[in-house]
Amino acid sequence: MRVHILGICGTFMGGLALMARSMGYQVSGSDTDIYPPMSSLLQEQGVHIQPGYAALQLNPRPDLVVVGNALSRGNPAVEEMLRQRIPYTSGPHWLMNELIPEKKVLAIAGTHGKTTTSAMVAFILDTLGLDPGFLIGGVPGNFPVSARCGKGQWFVIEADEYDTAFFDKRSKFVHYHPEIAVLGNLEFDHADIFDSIQDIERQFHHLVRTVPPDGTVLINADEPRLQRLLEQGCWSQVQCYSTRGNTAATWQAQTLAEDCSAFEVTRDGHHCGTVQWHLFGRPNMSNALAAIAAAVTAGVSSAKACATLAGFRSPRRRLELISTARGISLFDDFAHHPTAVRTTLAALRSRSQTGRVIAVLELRSNTMRGGHQRHELADALTLADIAIVRWHPDLEWDPQDLAPSSDRTTLQVYDHIAEIVDAILTQVRPADQVVLMSNGNFGDLRNKLIDQLSQLH
Repeated sequence: MRVHILGICGTFMGGLALMARSMGYQVSGSDTDIYPPMSSLLQEQGVHIQPGYAALQLNPRPDLVVVGNALSRGNPAVEEMLRQRIPYTSGPHWLMNELIPEKKVLAIAGTHGKTTTSAMVAFILDTLGLDPGFLIGGVPGNFPVSARCGKGQWFVIEADEYDTAFFDKRSKFVHYHPEIAVLGNLEFDHADIFDSIQDIERQFHHLVRTVPPDGTVLINADEPRLQRLLEQGCWSQVQCYSTRGNTAATWQAQTLAEDCSAFEVTRDGHHCGTVQWHLFGRPNMSNALAAIAAAVTAGVSSAKACATLAGFRSPRRRLELISTARGISLFDDFAHHPTAVRTTLAALRSRSQTGRVIAVLELRSNTMRGGHQRHELADALTLADIAIVRWHPDLEWDPQDLAPSSDRTTLQVYDHIAEIVDAILTQVRPADQVVLMSNGNFGDLRNKLIDQLSQLH
């Protein structure tokens, strides 16, 4: 059976392509944003990718078209698909039909941290011999692929609240029917889809409604919105976790190192284990606690789950250290929301003793371009010593609005990648930490800086 995927280089659809190919389907796809790491991963696995969405890409006629949520009416490929009456479906619905009925689903939801937490859960279960399937919205550090079917009973999925397709405006995660649902946080995002935080809360509650009565909802007790969500009704078992000493939480994590590179895990006040790892920052500690609680609920030992994380490697572009040339730490991060920017910068500052923190931000997401949270973003950037911002032609506001009130932070706005590279190279010095933050390719800034920093004298 030949399957053609529209929007194949998105993290979700790319993972689906990998699984479909492993199940014996002949897979091809189209996209306009073809860039690493997903494009490289697909090509390495023998998946043919065509640039753009030309109608001719559907000739010869595939047996099925899987339509990504970025595609809409008026797109040439979509119109050709409909004209030819080719059978079509969404990615989540395809999963629901083809794979999920044979699995127990462990779904990781939340505005932030889904990718890292999903990768942690999959890594724990895999290391402890459960051979899980998984679909992770990024390239994991411990696996050669972002998705696989797995031979075990569990399927770990990054549960995205974004809409399903142009013909199905429900959130993706309502299709998954999880046995275990992890809710890490809930904030306003995806302004192109949702009008308010209440709209997003409604979708998250739809997810809660799908968990069976003997299933488990794992809730971050440090997030007030999630507590309010439960008050709307929950018919499943509930466990809460906290990294800030919330006494209502079953699972707790207490720091043993200031940068959260070591911490103790307790359950109902009893010691479960200690995590000592290469990651740092409170968000990663919270993600780890959620992953441990989820894995234990799935049937593994808490002590073994904690010990396993010593070998965990962060997914690509999740505070990923990509260069230490000339004593300068260069990180690549997916942050594209004020809260994520804040927590990323706070994590870097927690480990910095002497050097400066330089934030390099691309205003790319729909929410950022619309300026919905620019005041919160300006506040977040005060945690940096230098904030370098790339102007975007679709911006509906002036990026100079991000000028911080703090005298410590210098704001610089540039139009072009070459200007950003020059600005970094002329200002950076040994012991500095530079972090690139974007949910896109950022004009290949990552590789340009790696090359240039390696040549510094």
